[in-house]
Amino acid sequence: MADNIRKTDSGIPIKVYYEESDLQANPPELGRPGEYPFTRGVYPEMYRKRLWTMRQYGGYANAEETNQRFHYLLKQGQTGLSVAFDLPTQMGYDSDHPMAEGEVGKVGVPICSLEDMEILFRGITLQDITTSMTINATAPILLALYVAVAKKQGADLQKLSGTVQNDILKEFIARATYIYPPKPSMRLVTDVIEWCAKNLPKWNSISISGYHIREAGSTAVQEVAFTLANAIEYVKAVRQRGLDVDAFAGRLSFFFNSHNHFFEEIAKFRAARRMWAKIMKERFGAKNPRSMMLRFHTQTAGSTLTAQQVDNNIVRVTLQALAAVLGGTQSLHTNSRDEALALPTEESVRIALRTQQIIAYESGVTDSVDPLAGSYYVETLTNEIEARAWDYLQRIEDMGGAIACIEKGFFQEEIARSAYAYQQAIENKEKIIVGQNAFQIEEEEKIEILKIDESVRDRQVARLHALKARRDDAKVREMRGQLYAAAKRSENLMPYIIACVEHWVTLGEISDTLREAFGEYEPS
Repeated sequence: MADNIRKTDSGIPIKVYYEESDLQANPPELGRPGEYPFTRGVYPEMYRKRLWTMRQYGGYANAEETNQRFHYLLKQGQTGLSVAFDLPTQMGYDSDHPMAEGEVGKVGVPICSLEDMEILFRGITLQDITTSMTINATAPILLALYVAVAKKQGADLQKLSGTVQNDILKEFIARATYIYPPKPSMRLVTDVIEWCAKNLPKWNSISISGYHIREAGSTAVQEVAFTLANAIEYVKAVRQRGLDVDAFAGRLSFFFNSHNHFFEEIAKFRAARRMWAKIMKERFGAKNPRSMMLRFHTQTAGSTLTAQQVDNNIVRVTLQALAAVLGGTQSLHTNSRDEALALPTEESVRIALRTQQIIAYESGVTDSVDPLAGSYYVETLTNEIEARAWDYLQRIEDMGGAIACIEKGFFQEEIARSAYAYQQAIENKEKIIVGQNAFQIEEEEKIEILKIDESVRDRQVARLHALKARRDDAKVREMRGQLYAAAKRSENLMPYIIACVEHWVTLGEISDTLREAFGEYEPS
């Protein structure tokens, strides 16, 4: 009967039940945990030896208030920092720029200078903690600021660990916080990867992100395929610099979404891990097993949070977080219940963190590595996601690779179709969203939300202008001139950007210097 047909969110048909015969034609490639092709996890003992990093994303208002939130989270048991930057910072504007008006501190912390970065990490020893920075077009500048703060703290850069997202291709596909055209944008990404390989050996120089692709409306299959297509472009670009693949590939990391379809998400993570191992070994000739490991951070799906009956989001996030853990994530952010309304309150963030802690310490799912391995259903889904993702990768390869597909609008069109179909299913009640299109209540409960003080921009601008008034303007001009000249050549720009920030050149000024050298991207 038609009404008995079930499918995953990627359109994979689901049988009533599964048995051994479903895997006979395509036996799963399992291996042991910590061994190629890493289907069952990248480490032999996984969470029995070390839990995932609990890394709640944070940033709002200004550096002082965000620093207070960081200290609060660390006291609550968070094990790694994750920085959200405001939109002007992401787009390369200082807080006093006309384009920044109305956006300073609203969706993240504004960082204009080394002074802001020092305040952001006041009282936090960078050598002793891992930090993830979700930043892309201005990633080289924020990494330079972080390194400058670490140096002022006396840190050993050989021991500094963390991640900078630095994934510009997905910005052209799904998010649009790009600044420069694709070619110079890729140069900056590659500069960071190359510089980190030589100077920050424990730093993840890129976090290749499927998360935003999924948030834009892709399916799980598209998330895997498009993310790996972008990753292939990055590896090709770095190899063209003359670096051996094993010199940098071990520090490539990934960032995935954990969505609502519990078993499909678990299978997605396992399929992606297996595919990346094969790509690195068979296509790029990696010899070091670490180069073949797909290590990834997961964030629960912001797009699934509802403004109606916000406490329902706690349950959604719990299931999504559990899927990420059963899928073998290396770090995890759990969204807060009120994020469909505003930035999260301290109470909501605490509940989100407690969700991870209860999974880790009370559920028992960390006692055995890959506890769902061998499930006929999970293994069938893993095989099917992998097969469909390989088909996409072949289409992308036939079209000339990820950059060519971006220029042709292929990714954007595929995601738009999937997003439309998903929304239609909700509106037609083919897909039930509890509290939104079913099981509604007449009067919504009241919830206190976080509000950003409108004076934040004034205070941020005052600090920025005070900095500019006391710095050496001649030195600033000299540093900017050196950066511009280097940008017009072909050398790595990271040393020049670090020199700029250490001489109090602002993020906006560095970005403007590169705008002069590279131009700005105008989508057709």
